[in-house]
Amino acid sequence: MSAVATLSGKFQISIPKAIREEHRWQAGQEFVFMPKGLGVLLMPVPELEHLAGIAKGAKTHAYRDRKDRY
Repeated sequence: MSAVATLSGKFQISIPKAIREEHRWQAGQEFVFMPKGLGVLLMPVPELEHLAGIAKGAKTHAYRDRKDRY
């Protein structure tokens, strides 16, 4: 799906309705902007409850903590 938006004088961009509906994005939802080459990747910030169990099975031995740096 291809959609075009224009940057306003207040540096705002409206996300096209077809994109919002396809991804089920809601008003007030937070997003993160990640630079990628000449462009930017827009990703929704996940809700805390959606992160539960995301690291299930992760190796916990030999884990480096900030304490072991400089």
